[in-house]
Amino acid sequence: MGRRRAPELYRAPFPLYALQVDPSAGLLIAAGGGGAAKTGIKNGVHFLQLEQINGRLSASLLHSHDTETRATMNLALAGDILAAGQDAHCQLLRFQVHQQKGNNKAEKAGLKEQGPRQRKGAAAAEKRSGAETQREGVELRVENLQAVQTDFGPDPLQKVVCFNHDNTLLATGGTDGHVRVWKVPSLEKVLEFKAHEGEIEGLALGPDGKLVTVGRDLKACVWQKDQLVVQLHWQENGPTFSNTPYRYQACSESGTFLGLGTVTGSVAIYIAFSLQCLYYVREAHGIVVTDVAFLPEKGRGPELLGSHETALFSVAVDSRCQLHVLPSRRSVPVWLLLLLCVGLIVVTILLLQSAFPGFL
Repeated sequence: MGRRRAPELYRAPFPLYALQVDPSAGLLIAAGGGGAAKTGIKNGVHFLQLEQINGRLSASLLHSHDTETRATMNLALAGDILAAGQDAHCQLLRFQVHQQKGNNKAEKAGLKEQGPRQRKGAAAAEKRSGAETQREGVELRVENLQAVQTDFGPDPLQKVVCFNHDNTLLATGGTDGHVRVWKVPSLEKVLEFKAHEGEIEGLALGPDGKLVTVGRDLKACVWQKDQLVVQLHWQENGPTFSNTPYRYQACSESGTFLGLGTVTGSVAIYIAFSLQCLYYVREAHGIVVTDVAFLPEKGRGPELLGSHETALFSVAVDSRCQLHVLPSRRSVPVWLLLLLCVGLIVVTILLLQSAFPGFL
């Protein structure tokens, strides 16, 4: 395939590590930061408004939530609640989008007329609260809910987080190899067990209560609560790799497409069931891709997709969020094919009637 360039959708003022899409509000949520090091690099969660403009998908900064000294390394989304992995902790955030009324705009205009000192004070207060709404007419508010320490290793770090299917439970995994399950939104711990020797790389909660984990110890496991149901091995699924340390890296729900980001910055889209490659951009970021997310085909998803079959977002430590779209592969609409078939049948009948009078 020829080399191509992916359009840059957004560039943040810090490295990006995590990505989520809220299809109901048409929001793209990107998070990251420079951590606690005093390098001047900020930490935050950015809420981007997705829109179709002249047939192209675009994103504009709607709100910037300051996370102070904590970089967000992983995210999970359940309705209007975000679970953010920040160092060894999980922080729950609730966000709400409001349409501003006319009197609010008038009040803001009045404040602006009170002089530069008033404006400076308001801006400072807004910065301290981590609330920077960028788009007129729309206001997004973020509220910090519960937070809890989820990892207790020598160098503790939460690496993965996910909700269950009805968003009542939250599972976390980190460097100490333990899985911990929490109630939402109280973050009361309901389950804890040792799943892997070393870091947990991926985690998924099933609707039947089963839990899938993958670890740096080269194992992938299925659990019923804290009881091991089955363990997967590379040697059982293919050739024996005696001298090559292959390991499972992540686990996720099945779907129509599979999105892939590589350590060299390349991005690809495959058909999930056949692994046929439909899209590939070599070194799109030029540095390790930290997260990818599809635009879901629900809520505002179909409207935002437009004529495209799917859209994949990717982020990396280069601070960029890129857009990867797959044009529709249906060259002829189904309704048109049906119309052509009906027309062909009618023409055939008329020709037969003309050639053989009394055919009907």
